[in-house]
Amino acid sequence: MNEGKPARAKWWNRPRPQVPSGPTGGTAPASGEETPAGTGTGRMRAHPADGDFELERPAASPGTGADGRDHGHEGDYELERPAAGPGAPAGPAAGDTAQAALAAPAAEPTRPLHDPDPYGTPPYGEPGPWAPAPPVQHPAAAPAHGPATPAHGTTAPHVPGPVTPAPAAPAPGPGAPPPPTASHTRPPAPGTPTPSTPWQRYDPWAAPAPLAPLQQNGAAVPSREQRQRRGRRALAAGAVLLAVVSGGVGGVTGAYLERNGGVGAVELPQAGKEPAGRAPGSVAGIAARALPSVVTLHVSGGEEQGTGTGFVLDTRGHILTNDHVVEPAGDDGEISVTFTSGDTAEATVVGRDSGYDLAVVKVTGVRGLTPLPLGNSDNVQVGDPVVAIGAPFELDGTVTSGIISAKERPITAGGEKGDGSDVSYVDALQTDAPINPGNSGGPLLDSRGRVIGINSAIRSAGSDTDPDGGQAGSIGLGFAIPVNQGRRVAEELINNGRATHPVIGITLDMNYPGDGARVGTKGSDGGPPVTEGGPGDRAGIRAGDLITEVDGQRIHSGEELIVKTRAHRPGERLELTLERDGTERTVSLVLGSSDGG
Repeated sequence: MNEGKPARAKWWNRPRPQVPSGPTGGTAPASGEETPAGTGTGRMRAHPADGDFELERPAASPGTGADGRDHGHEGDYELERPAAGPGAPAGPAAGDTAQAALAAPAAEPTRPLHDPDPYGTPPYGEPGPWAPAPPVQHPAAAPAHGPATPAHGTTAPHVPGPVTPAPAAPAPGPGAPPPPTASHTRPPAPGTPTPSTPWQRYDPWAAPAPLAPLQQNGAAVPSREQRQRRGRRALAAGAVLLAVVSGGVGGVTGAYLERNGGVGAVELPQAGKEPAGRAPGSVAGIAARALPSVVTLHVSGGEEQGTGTGFVLDTRGHILTNDHVVEPAGDDGEISVTFTSGDTAEATVVGRDSGYDLAVVKVTGVRGLTPLPLGNSDNVQVGDPVVAIGAPFELDGTVTSGIISAKERPITAGGEKGDGSDVSYVDALQTDAPINPGNSGGPLLDSRGRVIGINSAIRSAGSDTDPDGGQAGSIGLGFAIPVNQGRRVAEELINNGRATHPVIGITLDMNYPGDGARVGTKGSDGGPPVTEGGPGDRAGIRAGDLITEVDGQRIHSGEELIVKTRAHRPGERLELTLERDGTERTVSLVLGSSDGG
């Protein structure tokens, strides 16, 4: 649309000058001549070579032209219209030659940039059947300034259209510049249908279209680590599934077998045979070595009978036990000895002492006797492990174990006769190894299997007998005669048939309720309480003195003074601390001896 403003030629639609194919009412310029520039503003300069061209600027002449317009300013301008003659013009003016060249077709058709593809291969032919072509959007080609509107009095240039082909033009003469082409793209031939497929609109040399934002159109390609992770997950899931299935199958199978009793005979698992040997310091090792030397005594005589334990002292058949074990036999009773091998033998009493509660019997005609080794009771410490062997309630070869709970525990046992002749005074070892009736006379062994004591007494809860006549059992309070004292007494019984007791030569008041041991006011036979010429008399002890310590150890009763005294041998020295009339003094004496009974 012409708004009365001259159109300014742009670089993309500047026409190239072409030589007219023939005279059109004018004379063509001679070969090699340059088309003269007119005085108007719309004339062009022709160039002999192909390429772009530009319009010539008007001469810078100030003032106005013949039409009254100002041609001296810079800015837009328009070509001068030719003067309209009264008749047909003899020929176009020189300034119209360029416009005529635009309207005239080229001398020969412009060849396409590429030859037609006889095989129809994309992108120049039809798309192949193997892959669809992506759609390519191109905007419709439109002239830069729209259709040209001829100025007043000017013949509009003829633009070649897509319907009628341009007539052929003669070739330019020698020396004439080659005709310029209006475009690099050949117009479509008449009757050519509009492209209907994307590949017919595809132009590989076109400017790339702006990229649209990326969109997710598929899953991302996993990396190697992701594939390995997925593989491990799949393997773990398979293992879990296999475990679940296996567990289910196993459970069903197990339930079926349990309900139906299995598929065959029942065979229970059992450990194989192991070596019989045990560590020497273990309870089993100690028992294995000691049991052949431990015997069970069955005693009967008169209206009494009983069972006890003893152990072999030597190869000549001497066996040590408690006095209260062999006491029922009396003078004409029977004593039967049973060994762990099952052999039995008759035994006779060699000697007994009720004050120490020890006795020695002897078997004859028995070979292969193994005596038990004797230890040292002075080396025993509280907490040492011990093993007790005996025949509680006639259960031969019973082995129990425990520790030493205390040492030098003064105890008295017996006293059933009422005159005190059967009371035993023992400075005992206390143990928590279970000792029951029938264990009396059995050995108390240390961790090396040596005898450190002779089991003698227990402390039971309640009375000694229950309503049914059975004896009470162990509550973890057992007492044993120290082996040092037992060895001395056994030697005296074997050698002399009786044992000697160490004595001070005084009579004690056993009913004194205070702390310590008080010397009585008269003797047991009605005589003086301190034997004349005895150890006590020579040390200066008097009636009514209160003895509080023996060898520096505090005593609390008369029984404790007897126990501490019998823990020594006759002839040994003893120190006593006593009080008289509120004055404390210490005396020293040598123990005397008396025959045991």
